Amino acid sequence: MQKVAGKNHLSEKFVHESESFEIDEGWWDSILAEEHNPRTSASMAAKASIRSEPDIDWDLVEGFHARDEVITLRVNGFNRGGLLVQGDGIQGFVPVSHLVSVSGCDPEEQTLSLKDYVGKELELKVIECDPSQDRVVLSERAALAGEGCRKRLFKTLKAGDVICGTVTNVTDFGVFVELGGVEGLIHVSELSWGRVNHPKEILSVGQKIETQVLFISEEDEKVALSYKRQFPNPWADILSEYEPGMVTSAIITSLTRYGAFARIKKGIEGLIHISTINLKKAQGDFSEKITLEEFLHPGQQVDVRILHIDVNRRRLGLELMDCE
Repeated sequence: MQKVAGKNHLSEKFVHESESFEIDEGWWDSILAEEHNPRTSASMAAKASIRSEPDIDWDLVEGFHARDEVITLRVNGFNRGGLLVQGDGIQGFVPVSHLVSVSGCDPEEQTLSLKDYVGKELELKVIECDPSQDRVVLSERAALAGEGCRKRLFKTLKAGDVICGTVTNVTDFGVFVELGGVEGLIHVSELSWGRVNHPKEILSVGQKIETQVLFISEEDEKVALSYKRQFPNPWADILSEYEPGMVTSAIITSLTRYGAFARIKKGIEGLIHISTINLKKAQGDFSEKITLEEFLHPGQQVDVRILHIDVNRRRLGLELMDCE
């Protein structure tokens, strides 16, 4: 049986027309930097498998992709990135993140799980088809959405819509979400109104979430999403509650070589610069310098004075009050 779904990952150029929102610096650099995309290894594996068997019927493969068909292929190998699959006139690669029952396993379990796939048949959709790069990438997750769903989504989906999806991959620069035949990207800058050390702190593979569509391109099959816009922006009215000189309570969230980050009541994080922290501990008539880690720790409640608030740059400067 053959059915369809198709999509390319968000690592190619996306034409950004006039939008009513702003994107943080690094958005496009991260999307366009193929070397930072963990799918690169999957694409390389796909290339390697295709080049070893040059009998690809590209018209057939492009037809599967264009018609958004579900096709049945046999698994004939695997590596740590996913499965090698093959059928008449087609062969390609299925990344781990696009397998229904493998994502989220620990490495050892994942290897055993992938090995068990060898010799089995899977219902898949072509989500990437690039003859110039010798690349065919397929998805089991996309096939679950059914035939033709990609085209229906692109016809009905528009910027501002809220849509449910499942997290398929968490990377350094963002989170990929399966929307039902189409995969979108939540860039790290769109995960939280606060500071994000790593996207895995916000979302995890397999998690079902609601996201807001920022923009779409049916031609390139790209969807950019936002998770944070489902929640009120705490920066919008911070000046109505806080002002420089005010003392408030805060929770230490992380330590760095240049100071400590602390979260105030509204969920906004500010920086306590190390130059404002007294790291000398009295020892009788003398004082001993201690490390920041000896003085503060994540989760610690402290009192801070607000030094400055920069709403446009989303910067909050704090000073640590006397702390035992």
